[in-house]
Amino acid sequence: MQEKDISQKMLEQFNDVFSDIVNVLLFNGENVVDENSLLDTPTTGMLKIDGRVHSQDRDVAKYWQHSLINIALFGFENQTVPDKLMPLRVISYDGTEYGRQTKKRYRYKTKYPVITLVLYLGYKKRWNYPINIIDIVKVDDRLKPFVNDYRINLFEIAYLDEEKTALFKSDFRILVDYLHQLRTNNSYNPKDYTIKHINELLTLMSVMTGDKRFEDSINEANEKEAKYMCEVLDIIENRGIEKGLEKGLEEGLEKGRQEGADMVSKLNELLLNEGNIDKLRKANTDKDYRYKLLREYNILQ
Repeated sequence: MQEKDISQKMLEQFNDVFSDIVNVLLFNGENVVDENSLLDTPTTGMLKIDGRVHSQDRDVAKYWQHSLINIALFGFENQTVPDKLMPLRVISYDGTEYGRQTKKRYRYKTKYPVITLVLYLGYKKRWNYPINIIDIVKVDDRLKPFVNDYRINLFEIAYLDEEKTALFKSDFRILVDYLHQLRTNNSYNPKDYTIKHINELLTLMSVMTGDKRFEDSINEANEKEAKYMCEVLDIIENRGIEKGLEKGLEEGLEKGRQEGADMVSKLNELLLNEGNIDKLRKANTDKDYRYKLLREYNILQ
């Protein structure tokens, strides 16, 4: 699971990918958040519980800025399996960032909203857990009017409609297309999407599929300057054929060696039975003579 998290973060850290996800999911593809207006922010925060300080990590987070003023903080949380406590986790992440804005050095600066997007990357089943706090905690009806609910922004990537998926422009659309095809067809036929971040995408595909051939093909894909997933799949297929041929050759050589050893053993047995020690000695030191005897005794056809 940790390997998947790291791989997802690698791709999403790129501003073009990050802004693409935000613009499609929040603004229906309109270029509202420009990639050049994004600034990386530390993803590790501190939370004080029972007098002790605990660290908590977001997956990916960036400030959206204009003229050096923060307009918003966007955070991504990636999930490959549903988490029934996700609303509690998200309010903790967001609360930590809001708490930061109350610190003395930020007190007189413009305050900005914190927006977390939960990207559910599972495709075998829907998200089947609550997406708000009121449906998780046990609350007496008399208290409900006083409990502030908190709702997460959940996006089931594999279940987005085709109109929405067509809006993605970055490498993230390849992952979206992959998840969508696996969900609907249980197979993958790549589209003509250009790849910009080949290393990070193939690493992610390798982890998501459990197929290490994606990661193993990175060096060759870079050497051949592969730009499309179909080219990557060709590399994977050709590598498979080459390995098959190598295995077949090795097996053939091993079989030949075994058959040769069996023939020599049979010749030695015949010569011993005949009492031809001189022939036997010469056959074991002279390859041409041994070959001649193998033909003579009809062992080698």
